Amino acid sequence: MKQFAAPMNGHAAEVESSAKPDFVENEFGRNNGDSSEARREMEWAWLLWGNRRFLLRWTIRGLIAATLIAFLIPKRYESTTRLMPSDNQSSMPMAMMAAMAGKGSALGMLANDVLSIKDPGSAFVGILESDTLLNRLIDRFDLRKVYWDRYMFDARKDLKRFSDISLDHKTGIITIAVTDRDPNRSAALGRAYVEELDRMVAQLSTSSARRERIFIEGRLKKVRQDLDNAAQQFSQYASKNTAIDMPAQTKAMVEAAATLQGQLIAAQSELEGLEQIYTPNNVRVRSLQARIAELKRQMQKMGGDSSPPSPDGPKGDEMYPPIRQLPLLGVRWADLYRETKIQETLYEMLTQQYEMAKIQEAKEIPTVKVLDVAAVPEKKSSPPRLVIMIVGALFSFATASAWIMSRTRWQHMDSQDPRKQLGEEVLEKALARLIPMRHRVERRWPFRAFIANNHGGASE
Repeated sequence: MKQFAAPMNGHAAEVESSAKPDFVENEFGRNNGDSSEARREMEWAWLLWGNRRFLLRWTIRGLIAATLIAFLIPKRYESTTRLMPSDNQSSMPMAMMAAMAGKGSALGMLANDVLSIKDPGSAFVGILESDTLLNRLIDRFDLRKVYWDRYMFDARKDLKRFSDISLDHKTGIITIAVTDRDPNRSAALGRAYVEELDRMVAQLSTSSARRERIFIEGRLKKVRQDLDNAAQQFSQYASKNTAIDMPAQTKAMVEAAATLQGQLIAAQSELEGLEQIYTPNNVRVRSLQARIAELKRQMQKMGGDSSPPSPDGPKGDEMYPPIRQLPLLGVRWADLYRETKIQETLYEMLTQQYEMAKIQEAKEIPTVKVLDVAAVPEKKSSPPRLVIMIVGALFSFATASAWIMSRTRWQHMDSQDPRKQLGEEVLEKALARLIPMRHRVERRWPFRAFIANNHGGASE
C-alpha cells in the first residue's frame, strides 16, 4: 500500500496519514489496473483503520453529546387502562321476541334501539378521541398550563400526542395509555378518561328508555306544578269558607240541627203544659220561654238563609257555614277536592314510571368494564437513554467515516476537474458572503492555504 500525508488545519488536522486506496486513482484516471469489489472494500477498511484515532475521538465525542442529550430529556411515565365494552348479546332473545310480536310493537322498538350500536368499542374510541371529552380533561387538569399552550387547539393536539387509544377488534378490549412527566397525573388522566366516557355515553344515549324517561320527566314536572296549584286553591277555599270536610261537616250540621229541633219541640210541649197551670209571669214559664227563644235563634243561625255564600266566607261570629249554604259550598269544594286527588294519583303513577324508566335506561346504556385500573407507574417509559447513547455514538462514527472518505476523494481529485473547481468556487463565495471581512476569514481559516495543502502531492 502506498502511504500519503497531507497537512490539515482545524478538524481536518486530526486525520492521520493512511493508506491511499488504489481505486481512487482508478476512478480519476491515475491507475488503469483492474480492482475487484473485495479489493476496494479492503482499501476502505485500511483507510478507516489508519484514521482509527480520529474515529475514536469523534465516537467518544458523539457518545458524550448523546449522553448529555439523553439525561437532559425529561422522564415520562406511562399509565395504562384497559376497558371492555359490554356486549349486547343478552338482547338477542328480546330482539327475536320483538320480531315475532311485530315491528310496530313497543318491544320491537326497544330491541331495535338496544341493538343499534353494532360495535360499541369503535363508538367508545370515537368518543374518547372527541374534542368535547378532550376539552373536559384539559379544563379539569389545567393542561394548557402543563403543556405551555395558549390555545385549546394546541392543548388538544398535545393531549392526543401523549395519549395512545387503541382497540383490539378481536377481543374488543380498549387500551388507553397516557404518558406524562408526573406519574400521579398520568394515572389520574387514565381514570378521568373512563369517568368522562361513562358520563358522555349516558348523555348521548338515544334508547327508547331514555326517550321515555325524558318524556315522563317533563310530564312529572308539569303534574307537580298542577298539583301544587290545585292544593293551594283547595286549601285557600277551605280556609276561607271553613269547609274542612264537607261530607262529614254536613252530616254533623244536620245531626246538630236535628238535636236542636228535638229540644225545641220538647221545650214547646213543656211550655204548653206549664201555661195551663201557672200564670204567664211565673218564673218557670218565663225561663222556659227564654229557652225556646234561644233554641229558635240557634236554629235560625244554623239553617241560615237562601242567599248565595259570601265571597269573604262566613262572618266573624260564625264558626261553620249554615246548612242552606252547604250544598252550594260543597259543589266547589268537591271540584277542588277531586282535582287535587286526580293530580295526586297522576303524580304517584308518573313517579313510579319515572323510576322504572331510569332503571331500564341504566340497563340499556352501553357501559364499560374496567379490566385494568390506571395505576401510578413505578418506572419511567421514556427516554431510552442507552439507545440514545448507542445511536449517538454510531451516528458520530458514521459521520466521521463519511468525512474521511469524502476528504480522501476530494484530495485525490484532479485539480483541473470541473467538479472540483466548481466546488472550490462555490465554497469560497459562500464563505465570503457569510463573513464580509475577508482578512478575518483568511486569518482564522486560511482557505487558500487549506486548498493548497489538500492539493499537495502524497508523500510515499
